[in-house]
Amino acid sequence: MLAAMESQVISKQRVADHGEVLTGRREVNAMLDLVKQETERIESRFLEQACGNGNFLTEIMERKLRVVEKRYGKAQLDYERNAILAASSIYGIDILEDNVEQCRRRLFGVFEWNYTRLFENKAKNKCREAVRFILERNIIWGDALTLKTVGEKPGYIAFSEWSPVNGSMLKRRDFTFHSLLSHEGMKELPLFSDLGEDAFIPTPVKEYPPTHFMEVADVHKQ
Repeated sequence: MLAAMESQVISKQRVADHGEVLTGRREVNAMLDLVKQETERIESRFLEQACGNGNFLTEIMERKLRVVEKRYGKAQLDYERNAILAASSIYGIDILEDNVEQCRRRLFGVFEWNYTRLFENKAKNKCREAVRFILERNIIWGDALTLKTVGEKPGYIAFSEWSPVNGSMLKRRDFTFHSLLSHEGMKELPLFSDLGEDAFIPTPVKEYPPTHFMEVADVHKQ
């Protein structure tokens, strides 16, 4: 993981074609320290519009899970609920498919390593599946300039908001990226953006009934 984080140029061709230069570990931590309090809020949402292979987002996941472990490391169910909530708060877009796949893998790897280390053979596949599914929904192969997905069936980028309800339930609401940017004339969202602030309430394109946090992969998989 460290080697991937320290590699700032994958190839000269990618720099020429996409302007891709990955941010180094020291710079990542220095920038995140500017919003340290937010990185340590389990539910604080982060969106990176050109996430690359996940240097920023994996460090955010690491910071959030350290907080989850400190608070709930001795209570497995509470840890699982809050680890899933932490994963659900991290969003990214990248135009390169391999970056998206690697970012998802790295984020899941951070969760998996910490979860298995703490609970060993008591760790549940249901929890792993929930985190994996949420990351697949939240880390999107798309173009943040056109606001559309990339691939066989391009359409407007849509994000899922996962909000805790009644302790063990998560409510999913889907928003188009276009609607988020259009709200009150906004032109762009910063790297650090809480989509759930009361002052920023766009209209969802779809809402789902609350689901137990362990069941989101089974219920919402399409």
